[in-house]
Amino acid sequence: MKTILATVERQTPKKEIIQQAAEILKQGGLVAFPTETVYGLGANGLDAVACKKIYEAKGRPSDNPLILHIAEKKALYDIVKSVSKKAEKLIDAFWPGPLTIVFEKADCVPLEITGGFSTVAVRFPSHTVAQALIQAAHLPIAAPSANSSGKPSPTKASHVIFDLDGKIDMIIDGGDAEVGLESTIIDVSGEIPMLLRPGAVTKEMIESVIGKIEIDPTVLTKPSQTLIPKAPGMKYTHYSPKADVILVQGNDLQKVQQKIQELVNDSTQKVGILATDQTKDSYNCEIVLSLGDRQNLEQIGANLFKHLRKFDFLGVEVVYAETVPQKGEGLAIMNRLQKAAGYKMITLS
Repeated sequence: MKTILATVERQTPKKEIIQQAAEILKQGGLVAFPTETVYGLGANGLDAVACKKIYEAKGRPSDNPLILHIAEKKALYDIVKSVSKKAEKLIDAFWPGPLTIVFEKADCVPLEITGGFSTVAVRFPSHTVAQALIQAAHLPIAAPSANSSGKPSPTKASHVIFDLDGKIDMIIDGGDAEVGLESTIIDVSGEIPMLLRPGAVTKEMIESVIGKIEIDPTVLTKPSQTLIPKAPGMKYTHYSPKADVILVQGNDLQKVQQKIQELVNDSTQKVGILATDQTKDSYNCEIVLSLGDRQNLEQIGANLFKHLRKFDFLGVEVVYAETVPQKGEGLAIMNRLQKAAGYKMITLS
């Protein structure tokens, strides 16, 4: 398959390109497109056969749910059974934006898209290109991240090209994703809202709108036979570069730096360090990448997947990574780092 590559301006995407992509979706094809979080791999969200192609192109397990993307609030009522008062409050506060809400699905939504669950995850992205594509296609677009399953999510079109060129019909390059982490997922289908995947819309922000919520125990705990995540993209090993990632955590940042330097000195492999602006110059290592200012968690989140992918391009075999506090967006960053590391962490006293 020859993949069509098209570049558009974010604010004023060419109608011809958007319409071409919309026609591909209507005909059961796959289109990768930018959102404010990461790039998504889209198919007709009401077409089980088309969505099966997403799983095939990504190498994604078929019991891993997909998120349906809409571009107007009224489209929600066609694909879910009901919308609770708490869900309405979240919609009013955070849509369009990086928040996915889980509802009881309507009958028109195939079980193949929901991973067999009776619930469906829905998002209204704020990215103008994503909105234009959904509106032109006149259908909800099912879209996980546009990467090979298990690899760091794509924040640039070049990442999508590297993973999926020749496997999908079209890639729309709309520039870098701003948030850099997948959307927050909150399940409102039960009595008590449950945070299934942390993101840029933080637990604290959600609770300021609807009150106390619970956190799925798998957010920061390794999934098992008794702990099975419900959220799209959270059930399997994810976000991992080719390199082995090991996290080093401790209350004393200086001790963390010293431990990482010891590990680098003792290693016989090609090593990389994932640091921050405050620490990057303290290491004696050929490859040190800074995620940004430790006080700016949004910046760190935006750079995380990009840097994990860069280690692959640099041929790094093992990455030693600093951690961040699990507050605000730090919860989302640590969720992604732990999954990228396969939960391998050295904790200092």
